[in-house]
Amino acid sequence: MATLNCPFHPTSCTKSPRTNATSIISCSMQPSQNNIKVVINGATKEIGKAAIVAVTRARGMEVAGAIDTNLVGQDAGKICDMEEALEIPILNDLTMVLGSIAQSKATGVMVEFTDPSTVYDNVKQAAAFGLRSVVYVPKIQLDTVTALSAFCEKASMGCLVTPTLSIGSVLLQQAAIQAAFHYNNVEIVESRPDPLELPSTDATQIANNLSDLGQRYNREDISTDIPARGQVVGEDGVRVHSLVLPGLPSSTTVHFSGPGEVYSLRHDITNVQCLMPGLILAIRKVVRLKNLIYGLEKFL
Repeated sequence: MATLNCPFHPTSCTKSPRTNATSIISCSMQPSQNNIKVVINGATKEIGKAAIVAVTRARGMEVAGAIDTNLVGQDAGKICDMEEALEIPILNDLTMVLGSIAQSKATGVMVEFTDPSTVYDNVKQAAAFGLRSVVYVPKIQLDTVTALSAFCEKASMGCLVTPTLSIGSVLLQQAAIQAAFHYNNVEIVESRPDPLELPSTDATQIANNLSDLGQRYNREDISTDIPARGQVVGEDGVRVHSLVLPGLPSSTTVHFSGPGEVYSLRHDITNVQCLMPGLILAIRKVVRLKNLIYGLEKFL
């Protein structure tokens, strides 16, 4: 019979005999030095809090820093309603946190949830301290992505910029591309609680993907200017119809039609938790990169 006391990431164990039948195994509680050290920039946002919990629970990684201008000084675990404090305070000094990780010579990743205007400088600063970056800032401009790509190529530093962290959303986009080769009519219908998000990044990404295939859709009324027909997004006639219905889940549906049939693809998001599997996957993969990759689909 043995008593086991081994809470998290044991690094060393000792076994002390008490009797012929009983012994005690005691393990140290210090985190593994091989863990990926993750810095959450934008930690007090809803997605930032979810990321803190997800990274803490994931194997092989740990939260090493939580950055925000709100709730400075409060414990990162407590603001996420975790049972125990993480003993990691919310700080507004990204440089100090990055420098601390660099001194430890650990593998590090910065997760960027802040603002399109600060993404470039933050990723550049993280790279200067040897950290890769995962960027999920849906309104990021293409010029910023292009500049980041050139910087990462020159610095041989990995970075993922993705318009979505939802694996379901990526699968919807891939299925829509496959279907587009077989149908001449396509419309996107989406719902979001906030009108400022419309047309959404997901709908815009799908429309642009379908426009890159060289097809022409909805030829029957491609030039109509009737507002009720929705907004043409992309260059090949894909129309987006956006609904603002608080209380409904955020939803994206792509309708294809041909003679005698309608084929529909739908993806619903009920809360921010749907982004966490994609985030954990991105953190694991980005540490191996030496350039910028756009889109989570490259890792699936």
